[in-house]
Amino acid sequence: GQPVFMLGDIVHNEEVVRQVEKAGIRKIHRLGAGAGRILLIRAHGCSNKILRRAKKCGYTVIDATCPMVKDIHKIAKDLEENGYRVIVIGDKLHDEVQGIAGQLKTKAIVIDDLKNIPLKKIKAIRKAGVVVQSTQNLDKALKIVNVLRENIREVEFHNTICNPTRIKQAEIKSMPLENDVMIIIGSKASANTRRLYEISRSLNKKSYWVNSEKEIKKTWLSKSKNAGITAGASTPESTIREVIERIRTTKNP
Repeated sequence: GQPVFMLGDIVHNEEVVRQVEKAGIRKIHRLGAGAGRILLIRAHGCSNKILRRAKKCGYTVIDATCPMVKDIHKIAKDLEENGYRVIVIGDKLHDEVQGIAGQLKTKAIVIDDLKNIPLKKIKAIRKAGVVVQSTQNLDKALKIVNVLRENIREVEFHNTICNPTRIKQAEIKSMPLENDVMIIIGSKASANTRRLYEISRSLNKKSYWVNSEKEIKKTWLSKSKNAGITAGASTPESTIREVIERIRTTKNP
């Protein structure tokens, strides 16, 4: 069949990336001649500019953008068409955020933190439409929205954080208090896993971030009665099962 390529990693998880490469899908960093080649659009999505360029280069495009991210694209475009200045709350360099911003005709304002709100710029906006990167921290996003509402006459806020992320963020507020040890599973390249780890660590110092079961240390579990486990959005089920099994055998050899 035709060779399959993708721009960057399909998700931010090394194990998934390995499986994808094993299946013969090759990672590229820039678009070249694409005749007779398939380009896979990753879960995080991409900008319209990249999509147009891929088609112009001759690639057959297969869009594997997460449906929830697709919804954010549509909301952002609708807001722009209705005269709102679009503000994206998220990590500026994250592929998903760049993909959302890349749907628009006018430049989106991207805000990654409360302390980085461009007050002068937002005070000049009459009406703003706000969307959020799907794996952002809800508490942080709401604090940013409050500041926007204080400075912009009309703010239409769409909470576009995806359901699995909301559930995990709700759990991570109680789990570290209910367990002696917390194990957070996910790639060090995963922004949402980092957020889960940071929240957990702020509530329980015995919070450990692992990429696989190989990184679990006996000493973490030796004096603990119970362990709580959570994982980032792109962590494979197989990795989670392996970690659970390792914890069981370490605690009950």
